[in-house]
Amino acid sequence: MWLKIAKGVLKYRWILLSALILFSSYMAIEASKVKLSYDFARAIPTDHPKYQQYLDFKKTFGEDGNLLTIGFQSDSFFTLKNFNANQHLQDVIQKINGVEDIISVERAVYLARNDSSSKLVATRIFPAEIKNQVELDSLKHVFLSLPFYRGLIYNPATNAYLMGIRINKEILGSKERERTVGEIEAAATSFSNETKLDLHLSGLPLIRTNVAIKIANEMKWFLLGSLALSALILFIFFRSLSTVMLSLGVVIIGVIYSLASIHMLGYKITLLTALIPPLIVVIGIPNCIYFLNKFHASYIKTGDKKQSIVDMISKMGVVTLFCNISAALGFAVFALTKSVVLKEFGVVAGINIMLLFFITIILVPISLYYMKAPKSKHVQYLYNKWLLALLTSIEKWVFAHQKMVYIATAALLIVSIAGIFKLKTQSFIVDDLPKEDRIYTDLRFFETHFKGIMPLEIIVDTKRKNGIAGTRALTVYEKVDAYSQQIASHASIAKPLSLAEGLKFAKQAFYDGDSNNYSMPNAFDGAFLADYMKPGQSSNSNGSSLQKLMSSFVDSNRQTTRISVNMADLGSEKMPMLIDSLQKEAYIHFDSTKYNIHLTGSSITFLEGSIFIIQGLKESILWAFLFISLCMLYLFKNLRILVCSLIPNLIPLVMTAGLMGWVGINIKPSTVLVFSVALGIAIDITIRFLVNFKQELPVARGDIKQTVVLTIRDTGISIVYTSLVLIAGFIIFAFSGFGSTQALGWLTSFTLYTATLTNLILLPVILVLIKKLDIN
Repeated sequence: MWLKIAKGVLKYRWILLSALILFSSYMAIEASKVKLSYDFARAIPTDHPKYQQYLDFKKTFGEDGNLLTIGFQSDSFFTLKNFNANQHLQDVIQKINGVEDIISVERAVYLARNDSSSKLVATRIFPAEIKNQVELDSLKHVFLSLPFYRGLIYNPATNAYLMGIRINKEILGSKERERTVGEIEAAATSFSNETKLDLHLSGLPLIRTNVAIKIANEMKWFLLGSLALSALILFIFFRSLSTVMLSLGVVIIGVIYSLASIHMLGYKITLLTALIPPLIVVIGIPNCIYFLNKFHASYIKTGDKKQSIVDMISKMGVVTLFCNISAALGFAVFALTKSVVLKEFGVVAGINIMLLFFITIILVPISLYYMKAPKSKHVQYLYNKWLLALLTSIEKWVFAHQKMVYIATAALLIVSIAGIFKLKTQSFIVDDLPKEDRIYTDLRFFETHFKGIMPLEIIVDTKRKNGIAGTRALTVYEKVDAYSQQIASHASIAKPLSLAEGLKFAKQAFYDGDSNNYSMPNAFDGAFLADYMKPGQSSNSNGSSLQKLMSSFVDSNRQTTRISVNMADLGSEKMPMLIDSLQKEAYIHFDSTKYNIHLTGSSITFLEGSIFIIQGLKESILWAFLFISLCMLYLFKNLRILVCSLIPNLIPLVMTAGLMGWVGINIKPSTVLVFSVALGIAIDITIRFLVNFKQELPVARGDIKQTVVLTIRDTGISIVYTSLVLIAGFIIFAFSGFGSTQALGWLTSFTLYTATLTNLILLPVILVLIKKLDIN
């Protein structure tokens, strides 16, 4: 069959080449339309109850992850120069497209009792222009007398101050967010240069935007780096510029297809899908090496270029097809998980790895047909002295040191298994960023001075319409206040914000601003504060940032209210314990028969998403083994060969897991990903070795020893060269600014290195052992 395909490719070369060019042109147009994703919550399945609760929350109360925070620490904040500079900074930021409002010290309000209208009037404490230090000191005294703001936008113990910038959700969902966040950062930098204050910026809008920009930049650099490195290695091997350009042409077309398919499937570029273009380069180059290696070997024997091309396709076509199928399966199994981002990654990677095969089998043979015949320098790599010496050394280990191979393998497995027991499951929202990255250090600033800024929302549902209306409302808010105080006792949670705090603020105002009256109103006080307790109303027609914030804490049916909390990035190990504790504490204050309490927000969706990704990746490894095993069984139709093929690929995975345990690398989405990726790629080496072994067996007249020698000498050269390309290609990822990409880089390189050794040494030893067992 493959002989017919080989002749058909050459016979219909113009039709195939024209179709490839036309299709590639169309895909290039589609690739230009691909967009970045700014969403972190998509790891969790859309039908998951936690995600549905989060959507309901956003529908009722609005976005929870659209607050960008600016903070700094200074004991000279209330000097006239710095304070006015801060005022100016906020005026500049307010004018930036997408900024809805700002919550800060400068825009803080106090409530004043107006006896004539029986209203509490909200007025800004600090006017737009403050003339002298005496006036500022007087207003500062008023501000500091309001406990409402303490711990919310300033920390008196550390002289730290916070500014919250709320950004429009439509802007956050578009590319325009980059300009909005960039202009805010530029304004903050200008302020910092003027006042010499070290500003810290954080919040999900900033983190998501900057991470998305980093992803896009890294994808470009890694793509260029992988292409340049591959070109260098190919030129060293083949000493032919035309051969290098041919190989690069194959992978560049593959990259175009991968970007186009992301757009055509309705996906966007995420941290995972951004890895696909460089992976296409890394996986596509070995296809070219194997094809070219077989072409050169055949040309040396026949001297006939056309016959060599036919031999190349007929011998390497089936091998390359099954290698690409196994690699595609290693990625495509992610589509079986419940995580949206993993499904997208699996679908795109699986499709494009298979497309690589068709690109290779069309472009390489047709291009070779029109290229000049290879010269002696182009095939010199087949006689490389150090490589031949390496293969001779491998033969000695296979036949003279079999016991040492078994002992070394067993020892490494024992050490690796011991390391596996040290593995821990742990991930953080900013886990992928290096500890010295500004995003990471700024987040730690807010955790130190304000206990964190990661949003957590607690929904109190009274289970009936108007459950928070009239006299019933006071009872509900008394419970909310008691619960809030217990929440605040947790070291990793900032001061909770709820309408209970607003009522205490109103009571203080009712009693002429006396801070001793900052407490929950009683029944007598409630009669005078009834108007304030009605959601959505403001005693000031102009409104304020504070009032807008407080009016979004009760739904339109007056059935549910929220407690908004900021917390530290605790990680997936500690966060479930905290969430469980908060859930139990809630029902200490609220009767479960009358109230329903649930926790939601971006922090919850992140936690659930991490859990699903890790579980999905673990499942994907099992699926990958199953499908690859079926593929190997179909190819070789022999159970013993199937077992032989799996052992050399299981051992590297066990060793990688053990290494992670010994060096303290946690199990998280980025590290679990390594196993499926490495398995799908490493199995290629096994397939090529065993297929060649099967082809050489008749030549050696069934002599296993001679067949192993011929296979090592024939396939060993290609395996070593392609392994070098793969390892070098993945090592590039180790220079990423993301921990997940770094882990994918060096852990996959380590896995492929060990897989090369096990397939070149352990696999032949096992084949020889099987023959001995048959004889006995």
